[in-house]
Amino acid sequence: MKEWWLQVGLLGVPLLAVYLHLPPPQPSPALRSWKSSGSFFTYKDLNIFYRDSSGAVGSSDVVVLLHGFPTSSYDWSKIWEGLTQRFHRVIALDFLGFGFSDKPRPHGYSIFEQATIVEGLLRHLGLRHQRINLLSHDYGDTVAQELLHRYEHNKTGSILINSLCLSNGGIFPETHYPRLIQKLLKDGGLLSPIILRLMNFFFFSGGLGAVFGPYTQPSQAEFWDMWTAVRNNDGNLVMDSVLQYINQRKKHRERWVGALMSTSVPLHLIYGPLDPVNPHPEFLQLYRKVLPTSTVSVLDDHISHYPQLEDPTGFLNAYLNFINSF
Repeated sequence: MKEWWLQVGLLGVPLLAVYLHLPPPQPSPALRSWKSSGSFFTYKDLNIFYRDSSGAVGSSDVVVLLHGFPTSSYDWSKIWEGLTQRFHRVIALDFLGFGFSDKPRPHGYSIFEQATIVEGLLRHLGLRHQRINLLSHDYGDTVAQELLHRYEHNKTGSILINSLCLSNGGIFPETHYPRLIQKLLKDGGLLSPIILRLMNFFFFSGGLGAVFGPYTQPSQAEFWDMWTAVRNNDGNLVMDSVLQYINQRKKHRERWVGALMSTSVPLHLIYGPLDPVNPHPEFLQLYRKVLPTSTVSVLDDHISHYPQLEDPTGFLNAYLNFINSF
């Protein structure tokens, strides 16, 4: 009898968790300051968070930063000041479904929509006719590829791209190895909502920590900032929908890889070679074969999937060397 009740209890815990809505953690002072320094613009009645900082006097150059999954524009915080010393304007946004932006559900999240949101933000900021330098990471790499495709094909509303720098993204589906949890969530069907409800800080930090190098792990406070940004507006509950970008990369490979292959825009890659998601040397060999005209900066051997956070000085120097080369 006791064993029967024990089994019912063990079964009831996850079922209860599915329907239990736990309040998100409160932002740290650093994360609160990041948000208070930003603004929102409206895209189809949805609020999109962005930051726009004025920087170097005498420069007209603009850089737009495109973050990765599952984090937010806060990924760029460690190099933000360095960028403002070189660029006239430094702009970053939280994609729809990320960070402080709205996270509607149900919603058909797509790379195409995220690219349209970037175009909308730049129109909102009066930069429709300004040449833009794009700096992207992970998920943001794919958004940048779509923006590049539109620019190369002179699509209505497309932004003018001056340069593109990619970093540690699944540019090629054949050399991209999503984490197990990502596979489960994007293809989990009815199981996905249960997994998302059960996800907590310790599960999240353990999974995310696996794509950082052993010597460059985020601090506990930094993990909490990342988790807080995910939990804002119930973002943990849309991760399965957002993760459909992995399937979109496969479906639209010709379009997005083709954009990189055919462009005359200056192209650069900053790469953390310890990345288990886009592993060395497989990824880098393919990149150099497919994109022989692109320049490449390979960071130290212990730098992994989040190079701008793991080695901000090395990352910033590599990027500025690229920007100053043309």
